[in-house]
Amino acid sequence: MAEKDIANAVKAHAFFERAQQAAGKQNFDYAIEMYLDGLRFDPDALEQGHLRLYELALKRQGKDGKKPSMVERVKRLRGKTPIEQMLNAEYLFAKDPDHLHYAEAMLKAAVAGGYQRTAGWIANLVFQANNASSKPSASTYMLLKDSYKSIGQYDKAIVACQLASKLKPDDADLADEFKNLTAELTMARGKYDQEGDFRQSIQNREEQEKLQSQQAVVKTEDYKQSAVEEARKAYTQDPNLPKNIFGLAQALSDLQDSKADKEALELLENAYKTKNDFSFKQRAGELRMKQLRRKIRKAKAAVEAKPEDSEAKARLSQLNAQRNSVELEHYRMCVENYPTDLQAKYEYGSRLIRNKKYDDAIPLFQEAQKDPRHKISSMDKIGLCFFLKGWYADAIDIFTQAIELYDIKDDGVAKELRYNLARSYEQKGDPEKALEIFRKIAQLDFGYRDVRQRVDKLRGQGAGPGS
Repeated sequence: MAEKDIANAVKAHAFFERAQQAAGKQNFDYAIEMYLDGLRFDPDALEQGHLRLYELALKRQGKDGKKPSMVERVKRLRGKTPIEQMLNAEYLFAKDPDHLHYAEAMLKAAVAGGYQRTAGWIANLVFQANNASSKPSASTYMLLKDSYKSIGQYDKAIVACQLASKLKPDDADLADEFKNLTAELTMARGKYDQEGDFRQSIQNREEQEKLQSQQAVVKTEDYKQSAVEEARKAYTQDPNLPKNIFGLAQALSDLQDSKADKEALELLENAYKTKNDFSFKQRAGELRMKQLRRKIRKAKAAVEAKPEDSEAKARLSQLNAQRNSVELEHYRMCVENYPTDLQAKYEYGSRLIRNKKYDDAIPLFQEAQKDPRHKISSMDKIGLCFFLKGWYADAIDIFTQAIELYDIKDDGVAKELRYNLARSYEQKGDPEKALEIFRKIAQLDFGYRDVRQRVDKLRGQGAGPGS
């Protein structure tokens, strides 16, 4: 990574931190501006920038945040460059996340600017929203087709083309486009069958990993310690300012040191007790979970190094149990304090399933599926809850609905939905239907989970063809 890119990433990170601090105080409009200022320096910062801004937009919407005014719409639906166009559209989308037109404008600009990770994410979001609409738009599917093609995701471009064709069955150009996309997908996959191209792809990947490793070292050596010093200086000057408290806690946590971790947690917990502001408690929970994940990684490495070490295994088991308890309580409190936060409901529901509290989890997922990002996965988890409760007919209904809504047929989500549907038929006492679905999965991915064994077992019991 070039020095300029590293410098821009550091500047962007500073704005993202300010945005998080503002969001923690529910100063949503200021947080939106801070996220966009950060994205000007790092336009393809997906995890730290676009995703967190979208989460904030949903929280703001849940708090009845105002939609953009007419003046804002006129001003923002312009831009001389792709990055200006993308960020202007994202501003409007952040203030009205149900307005698909803003997301589409953002997608067009991301593709034009070559921001591939951002384009892929927003395209998936638009895809899900259009699929879930009572009147899907053919023009939206056409936009998705072209966008996926531009970023090299030909499999998704093909699905978008098929859906557009259903809405425009007399469009001969779409039929030709489908053939062309299929050929391009075959060619793209075929490159890996050529020894030279395969070796080149490995070489490129190794070079990229090396650059990322070097970047991480630079950040560790040059920024983390100085970040703590700067944050501590700001905190000393005004220890009551929330952004100074959050800034110091984050800088300490980035050191990944047990002493610094302890100081960060004490700082946030004391602020929570003093100010009675849950945002401090929420950040403390996030840091605590992050620290536990780091400890678990080390404990797993110790077990892998010495598989017979009973103490190492016990340590790992203890940490996993602690993580389960901490996460369950953290997300419970998030839902309690932020009752409109759909992301928190999804996360809390996932932990309730882990703790076999299915009746408590189901209503949370029914709410969480209103978020387009989690619609299909929430339905999958609702079906799983019904399955684990023994409500197999209800599980079958939910899995079937999710499969009908999810148009990609061969990715991990599609296979999981079909696997769960087959298991539900199997448990309900319909081996013929279960075998039919298991066979389809095996034809697509023979090594998926225990599908091969289940097909053999059901055929051995006399079900289906080939028994």
